Amino acid sequence: MDQIRGALEDGTDILFEGATGTGKTLAALAPALEYAQAEDKTVVITTNVHQQMRQFRREASAIAESEDIRAVVFRGKDSMCHIDVGYEECQALRDTTRELVETEREQAQLERDQRELLADSQAGSDQATAARSSVMDELDEVETTLAELEERETCDHYYRNLTAGTEDFFAWLYDDVRTPDEIYDFADQRGFCGYELLKEGVDGVDLVICNYHHLLDPLIREQFVRWLGRDPEDVIAVFDEAHNVESSARDHARRTLTETTVESALDELESETTASSGADPTGDPSRADSAYNVLSTFLRALRDTYGEELAFGEREGVGEEWHDLAIANDDRRDELTLRFLRAYTGPGYESELQHAVELGRELDSQYETAYKNGETSVRKECQTLQAAEFVQAWLDEGDATGTYPVVSVRRERTGGDPENADGGRGSAASGGLGNTDGGPASARGDIYGRAELYTCIPESVTRSLFSDLHASVLMSATLRPFDVTEDVLGLDDPETLAYGPQFPEKRRRTYAVDGPALFASKRDDSGVQATITDTLEDVIRFTPGNTLVFFPSYAEASRYHGRVENGTRYLDEPGTPAHDLRERFTDDDDGVLFTSLWGTLGEGVSYDGDDARTVVVVGVPYPKLDDRMEAVQQSYQTAFGEDGDDEAGWRYAVEIPTIRKTRQALGRVVRSPDDFGARILLDGRYTERAEIEMSEYAVRGTFPPEERAEMTDVDPAKLKFGLLNFFSDMDAYDGKPPKP
Repeated sequence: MDQIRGALEDGTDILFEGATGTGKTLAALAPALEYAQAEDKTVVITTNVHQQMRQFRREASAIAESEDIRAVVFRGKDSMCHIDVGYEECQALRDTTRELVETEREQAQLERDQRELLADSQAGSDQATAARSSVMDELDEVETTLAELEERETCDHYYRNLTAGTEDFFAWLYDDVRTPDEIYDFADQRGFCGYELLKEGVDGVDLVICNYHHLLDPLIREQFVRWLGRDPEDVIAVFDEAHNVESSARDHARRTLTETTVESALDELESETTASSGADPTGDPSRADSAYNVLSTFLRALRDTYGEELAFGEREGVGEEWHDLAIANDDRRDELTLRFLRAYTGPGYESELQHAVELGRELDSQYETAYKNGETSVRKECQTLQAAEFVQAWLDEGDATGTYPVVSVRRERTGGDPENADGGRGSAASGGLGNTDGGPASARGDIYGRAELYTCIPESVTRSLFSDLHASVLMSATLRPFDVTEDVLGLDDPETLAYGPQFPEKRRRTYAVDGPALFASKRDDSGVQATITDTLEDVIRFTPGNTLVFFPSYAEASRYHGRVENGTRYLDEPGTPAHDLRERFTDDDDGVLFTSLWGTLGEGVSYDGDDARTVVVVGVPYPKLDDRMEAVQQSYQTAFGEDGDDEAGWRYAVEIPTIRKTRQALGRVVRSPDDFGARILLDGRYTERAEIEMSEYAVRGTFPPEERAEMTDVDPAKLKFGLLNFFSDMDAYDGKPPKP
């Protein structure tokens, strides 16, 4: 705490690693709040794990019981809107409602003024008579404006925010640390907009609890900090589970454009020009023609690209999830760009794209005005603007270092594509797989494409964030090696703190099982499968309680769920509710949960006491090494591979994140000083022998020194004896222990 307080005084960022369950949150939060109150700053604590959000609220509530702090939990508009409209519609409704209320207030004030002047006039004041005539003219104008506003769409909930007393709401809000659901319900019962009240409520508070995207998304961050009533340099950010900031920042930096959005943009251009008798609605017909030319060329190039890049038989296997196609080239621009440049004809795509962007902005402004004036029932989004800005970025930035261009395809969902975030599916230029002549392909289940600019190095998002804020505390059980975290996030000389397991060492055992190295090529080997199955059955039989088993993939989890016979087996599958599964598992006393290390149950989830006594990580669970991962590796190699280090890309992109995930999984057991449990690494690459005999594949050295020191190498057949001795020492067996 003292080190963190000192770093905050210096405005220095902090990397803080501490073992799971040892109190990192309070160790960071207490000095941050104390310093922030002394220096008139706001602390924002953020995570991407829902369970941690709930824990933060409980801890903030406990602090608020004894300390005078104001704390709120902030959540995005989508889940708090009482009338279920999109962001653009909400913004327009809010503006119109505010204008309505302000006009009503102006009308009321003018009514008061004219009544006072009337009284003075009747008392014989000629000056009052002249002034009242002027006020009555103003009143006529205001009443005309008010009549127009009353015809427009407004939000009744926000209207009550502006016109009714909200003192009781804020007194209730600050009396405890309220959840977003509680805020929604309290506001809804009184006809208020809870989200807008919450935005007002965060102004000047001591502590805000929120999700990553409020800080990692540059546009949201700008608004969020403004709502706090702070400048960025007056904000202290505490990132929990900070090993996830890298991947989250990469997701926030990616940009996509689906074929459907371009189709909608072309429909939009056609309908607008038709409505204006063939002219650009803004007065320049050439701009609409330019926009149509450049966007339709990009659409044809996109279709040509995925039509050509899909291998024979590959298209039949495309499902409802996005399927990537490799289009990047080592020595020239990507295939989509090359096809666009070859197909384009016109005065110059740069100038035509600029015309498209300008036209799109003007159309978007027209849509905003039309909605505010009540001419449309929904706030229309400008598809031309979305498409033109993306295409401009694609051509300008697609070959930039750290940016990876991707084309993906998926099969349209039956009944349309409600999940398409880039816009609705248009009709005029729709085309199926390989349909590059612009003709329609109206049958359900067509394949369509998406272009994506994937950001490999998250520093492009995070460096500006950390340089703008006063200071940040990034905490996790798995941040080391610190120099890698500094590099990938763009941190400048942060303070570093590392604390290993703080609980009694005798109450835990960590075994590295010297079995087969589970390379992907060995997973179908019958002998390997038999060894893994026998070892897992030994683990389950000699564990007095529940066992967690993590695999490199859901497919491997399913394989051994079908092979292992001991215990009550639970299988975690993609797309199924993990919370209910976890509850059923922890309610058991001899359960075995089979899951993927890359799923949702490997971190941020507590298994305290009897919830789980043993955790097993089967294999070295490297992520899928696809083209994106190759691009990340190459980008990291270019950025950080100094002095002939040709393994930097692999370490930064693959090995270190994988071992962090493994360490997170191991941390699911032994969560308090009185807890006990066994952690098992089931793969020969974790052993000391691997360091000597197959050093190229050994991973033990990637663990921190104190964790390596606790690892005991053991033969698969002897693991059961180690477990028997350990759990017997813990007096964990109910009755006689099992016999080997």
